[in-house]
Amino acid sequence: MPEAAATETAGRESFGSRLGRAMADRGPLCVGIDPHPALLQHWGLRDDVAGLERFSLTVVDAVASLAAAVKPQVALYERHGSAGMAVLERVLAAAADASVLTIADAKRGDIGSTMAAYADAWLRDGSALAADSVTLSPYLGFESLRPALDLAAQTGRGVFVLALTSNPEGASVQHVGGADSVARRIVRAAAAENQRYGLDQGGAELGSTGLVVGATVGSALTDLDLDLAAVRGPILAPGLGAQGATAADLRRTFGSAYGQVLGTSSRDILGAGPRIQDLSDAALRTLEELRSA
Repeated sequence: MPEAAATETAGRESFGSRLGRAMADRGPLCVGIDPHPALLQHWGLRDDVAGLERFSLTVVDAVASLAAAVKPQVALYERHGSAGMAVLERVLAAAADASVLTIADAKRGDIGSTMAAYADAWLRDGSALAADSVTLSPYLGFESLRPALDLAAQTGRGVFVLALTSNPEGASVQHVGGADSVARRIVRAAAAENQRYGLDQGGAELGSTGLVVGATVGSALTDLDLDLAAVRGPILAPGLGAQGATAADLRRTFGSAYGQVLGTSSRDILGAGPRIQDLSDAALRTLEELRSA
């Protein structure tokens, strides 16, 4: 491990270690906090800042003791302007108070000083928007993410890099290259990043550089010869529940990497609201399915 890397992480527990412990203690569930207008309406709330805050904090209250992580969708706060982003700050703080890890689903990606500014917003100690981890888009080149990768390591936070998404348009970029596909290069780069920080490839600890791989990608992992187990980082797998994937599908799709998978459900759980008990029951059902798959 490079001396600089050892210095950066000294004295801090890594995000991968914290997430691995949360997954072992609670189970491999991430609950998306997605305050879509239709869901606000379903809960009897107005599509405004007050409704946004009540929805979001209710979800945190309902699932914080059950989920390894919660994942607020940043765009659904941005649409309410600065007041919406202030709500997001309060949601991140409430999750921290409830001892549940946060994944800011921001999908940021840029170059140079702009990427550094995004990293500063989401990963810097003391930032009002600092989450435990953030989603990143690598399609300006994996190394364009370097400011975020390095700051995450310094502050004990993590990143989830988009690798293989299940939307139909994703294949037009991610599958290109055949045996040396774009997705495969991203997977290998993430593995190298975890190795850079001295992760024991034979051990159980997760690295802090994770990947986003859709729960409904089907045979694409095999078709593109992607070795997710070798990444040794967490796999954020959105698409559980309302988008059609079951826990059994995740087990089949991810195979030997299933132990690294953080199954992510949003609408299927959120649709059970607004009662806290109903939300908790829906989360618990999903969690039990993931545990028994």
